[in-house]
Amino acid sequence: MARIVVIGDVGGCPRQLADAVAGLTEDEGTVIVQVGDLVDRGPDSSGVLALVAERLAAAPARWIQLIGNHESQYLGGGVFWPEPLAAADAALLHRWWLRDQLRVAAALRTADGEEFLLTHAALTVDAWQKLGAPVTAGTAADLLNTRPEELLWDDHGPLWAEAGADVYESWLHAGEPPPFSQLHGHSSIVDFGRRAWLCGERIRQRSTVDWAARHTFTRISGARFVGVDPKHGRTGAPQWAPLVFEDATLLA
Repeated sequence: MARIVVIGDVGGCPRQLADAVAGLTEDEGTVIVQVGDLVDRGPDSSGVLALVAERLAAAPARWIQLIGNHESQYLGGGVFWPEPLAAADAALLHRWWLRDQLRVAAALRTADGEEFLLTHAALTVDAWQKLGAPVTAGTAADLLNTRPEELLWDDHGPLWAEAGADVYESWLHAGEPPPFSQLHGHSSIVDFGRRAWLCGERIRQRSTVDWAARHTFTRISGARFVGVDPKHGRTGAPQWAPLVFEDATLLA
């Protein structure tokens, strides 16, 4: 059992990341999972990578770093962001990937038995089926961590799928319920700044929002889909928080 702290997209905002993890990495009972998109958009991607590199070196078992689509562009996906990383930062991401310090997925079980698959953008029904339709979050994470190329670089795969239009809608129209809950960053069904919804009514009526922490919760057929991308933008969100699971178990 551990305290598992999930941190959404950082997007080049080192102060927001440093504030979120202050004191946590010294606690041996805490595991941090960051869901990807460490870089781009914000003021200092190099500063974010330096902070994570320090944590990975000091306590690699207590910092699980997932890959986002913004990291993937330096690992064979093709650079799409108009402000590319410095060569040294791109090389650092490549080393993490080669050394398995960048993962595609993680999984956890909460104190009350709910299983979550953690990826950057979540699995659509189609991606789940292409993965072999795993019935547990742990198995899904293990399969994704074999790095299936046909999924990783797919526009609707676990690094790129849009939460509402791709992921949630696909499960709403599926002929079977989701086998486990999912937690993701990458995109959101709301605009936190305007407190406005960015999804259709079917998703909205199944969803709740923690506007202060910048988390969304959508229930579909007994499973939950939790979004944790705080949408820091260029300067960082004025208020947000990691998502904390007390007495949880890391499955993968």
